[in-house]
Amino acid sequence: MPRDQFKPIRHWVFDLDNTLYSPDARLFDQIEDRMANWIVRTLDLPRETANEIRKSYWQTYGTTLAGLMAEHKVEPDAFLADVHDIDLSVLTPDPDLRRAIDALPGRRIVFTNGDGAYARRVLAARGLDNLFEAIYGVEDAAYRPKPEREAFRLVFDADKVTPAQSAMFEDDTRNLQTAHDFGLRTVHVAPEADEQPHIHHHTDDLPGFLSQLV
Repeated sequence: MPRDQFKPIRHWVFDLDNTLYSPDARLFDQIEDRMANWIVRTLDLPRETANEIRKSYWQTYGTTLAGLMAEHKVEPDAFLADVHDIDLSVLTPDPDLRRAIDALPGRRIVFTNGDGAYARRVLAARGLDNLFEAIYGVEDAAYRPKPEREAFRLVFDADKVTPAQSAMFEDDTRNLQTAHDFGLRTVHVAPEADEQPHIHHHTDDLPGFLSQLV
């Protein structure tokens, strides 16, 4: 039973996007559109080229921002504020998820490749505000994105994460690989399972999964 395997866990690490809300909300459609527009304006490139750069940098660097910083010396805060200025009205509160997270024993944190201000807006729209002891955005990892090991180290050191007593919930299997390498229990949150050795558990129902653990 999952409950037995999570008995030692006292540190609960949650990704934000497509983890604490359903991918059906399609927030990334808005974000990717704003990224492409920003690249068009700032780098003076055609829209098609901007989209190719956005995708390529995400694959190579972990986030589009990391690629823009490495290749074009982009100032990150202005970029983050612009691309995350999206409509969150598609999100609705999830009382079941709130109750399930609130019941977890120990410390609960959010660790996202977005920035902290955006994360707080999303959490409020989901009715999950004032539920987590800390929220770590990409700025707290020196703008190093997951799945980079250094990003994890910076956040885990800041929050005093003990890997053997910690679990991470994520939709991106690349990020779960790094979490697994650190020694965390890993939970893939996605509509479909991805059978990889570094994934301990899968769920397409995060409130239901968490409710089995306490």
